[in-house]
Amino acid sequence: MSNFDIPTKIEQKMSLKCGIVGLPNVGKSTLFNCVSSGKAQSANFPFCTIEPNLGSTNVPDRRLDVLTEICNPQRTIPATVDIVDIAGLVKGASHGEGLGNQFLANIRECDAILHVLRCFDDGNIVHVDGSVDPVRDKEVVDLELQIKDLETVEARLAKAEKAAKTGGDKEAKKLVELLSRYREALLAGKSCRSVSFLNDEEAAIARDLFLLTNKPVMYVCNVDEASAAGGNKYVAAVREAVKEENAEILVIAARTESEIAEIEDFEDRKMFLDELGLEESGVVRLIQGAYRLLGLQTFFTAGADECRAWTIHKGDKAPKAAGVIHTDFEKGFIRAEVIKYDDFVNLKSESACRSAGKLATEGKEYVVQDGDIMHFLFNV
Repeated sequence: MSNFDIPTKIEQKMSLKCGIVGLPNVGKSTLFNCVSSGKAQSANFPFCTIEPNLGSTNVPDRRLDVLTEICNPQRTIPATVDIVDIAGLVKGASHGEGLGNQFLANIRECDAILHVLRCFDDGNIVHVDGSVDPVRDKEVVDLELQIKDLETVEARLAKAEKAAKTGGDKEAKKLVELLSRYREALLAGKSCRSVSFLNDEEAAIARDLFLLTNKPVMYVCNVDEASAAGGNKYVAAVREAVKEENAEILVIAARTESEIAEIEDFEDRKMFLDELGLEESGVVRLIQGAYRLLGLQTFFTAGADECRAWTIHKGDKAPKAAGVIHTDFEKGFIRAEVIKYDDFVNLKSESACRSAGKLATEGKEYVVQDGDIMHFLFNV
């Protein structure tokens, strides 16, 4: 067995979960169906989705295909993303209107938000507010999430202030400082993600608060087929509205993407995309955008038994990456053997890379790079 194989029966622990949110009838379930392996009901009435639909999709990565061609393994396992189609939100959700409380509970469990905005005209599809205005729709969702976060922040702030005053708790004082800045931002109509951190310690505190508007967001502008490549006036309005947010924006024709997803032949699919003026499908761009949004990257294990993609955060060191495969790998980490993707592709095998001096031995401080092909040595 190649050193770059890994044991069988190991399941990847880290899984990205993206929640598809937005007002009713903006195309959330249509997008979910063409992105994921799940099938959500899609119909022309509010609250068609009640229970969250769960699905998953493979992370598209041409590099894994190339490694598979070289190694000819028994199996190839791509990284995956979990997708959650959450019930449509309406005004008053923060106070329980519509399916508000359920919506807010579901979104809290997601790593990132895919906020779908209707950017197309169609008289046959009703809009919950009677007209197409994606900026207004965005503000409705933002406001409800901000109201809920303000409730959370004020409740936590009251407790933290009491602990800071009566007990002289230093950690409580740090929490008070951060919560106070969050409260100020929320009262000004801004989301928590607009608040910058003073240091890494504050960033860690913030993660433990699980605030809804602190989650990274991608605005998915759902357009008609004619606007799939260049966008339209609605997309332009969204871009202007979110220009200060440093957020990802994706233009996608969800209904057209559902047709693309049905095309199995690669050449036929490419021809369809060419006709639309697109290099890649919206699904591919969506998943790649979600990775950028969360600062994620991929390393690989490659050998005769298996070629596999693993997801880690940018900046993760070798032991952390090893722990994604198995906790024992991180606990007993000794060293990592690393081959750069380009070297492996050029030399075609681990043994050739070793002979050419292209296999590096790295310790605990090595920062894993996107595309690294790795083998971990450990002792437990």
